[in-house]
Amino acid sequence: MLIDIIIPTYKPDERLFTIVEKLRHQTVAPNRIVLMNTEQKYLANLLRGRNYDTTGKHFEVKNVSAREFDHGATRNEGAKGSSADFLLFMTQDAEPADDKLIENMLRAFEGEKIAAVYARQLPNEDASLGERFSREFNYPDRSFVKTAKDKERLGIKTYFCSNACAMYNREIFESLGKFPKGMIFNEDMVFAHTLIENGYGIAYASDATVYHSHNYTNMQQFRRNFDLAVSQAMHPEVFADVSSESEGKSYARSAFAYFKDHGKPVMFIPFAATCAFRLAGYKLGKNYKKLSRRQILRCTASPTFFYKYWS
Repeated sequence: MLIDIIIPTYKPDERLFTIVEKLRHQTVAPNRIVLMNTEQKYLANLLRGRNYDTTGKHFEVKNVSAREFDHGATRNEGAKGSSADFLLFMTQDAEPADDKLIENMLRAFEGEKIAAVYARQLPNEDASLGERFSREFNYPDRSFVKTAKDKERLGIKTYFCSNACAMYNREIFESLGKFPKGMIFNEDMVFAHTLIENGYGIAYASDATVYHSHNYTNMQQFRRNFDLAVSQAMHPEVFADVSSESEGKSYARSAFAYFKDHGKPVMFIPFAATCAFRLAGYKLGKNYKKLSRRQILRCTASPTFFYKYWS
């Protein structure tokens, strides 16, 4: 059973090598680790003096420019030529919580017609209370499988599958065209839709865990949700028939209960302000075609994407 790991990197720090070493020492060791690195100089400085053969059989670095980077195409390039049974896509800041991450993800494929498995994301030590709630809301402590029959019940969550740490059956991944190209964001959910519509299931493995969280500012949340909504507006074939707004309302209600249960109901006030920024970004992103280029560049976290898109 061979597993190849693909990790896009950009301006990584020392934590990247902690992650690489933890991946190398899993109970099921990976066949290869491929870093798809944007802008060579940043990673080159970190690699200097380290004993890594970056063109070797088990560890490789492929460099792309910032203009070349694409959330779908760059990941596809990292998987190009793989003969592994499974492909594990991760981000440079998702750290395995133990040595059974790969083992537990593989076990989740034992269900019928499972094509993808995503891991549970735990908050980092420095995570805010709001971010801790977000992790619990999106990554509960119970495993489950999602199929097409869940669309009416789950809405947009049917297609939720985070490439911060997600594993795919390589043959199915390749047969269905891999990740879509030209993505500002959300390549994982768009491909999850492809899997669901082709009769496959997506498993969430709550016992496969990584530490991954962010303490974003309100403007960072605004820009992230703007880009998220742009990705949805660009793919109406995926998102037009599923609701996002109801998910947002459920998120806010659950958050208030969470803060209250933790004895800090007053903390819901700044959290609600953050939700307002998120909603504003989302609404504008959904209507990005009505905005001027200047307005879009002020809203997006991905100006390089739009420069490529417009050209």
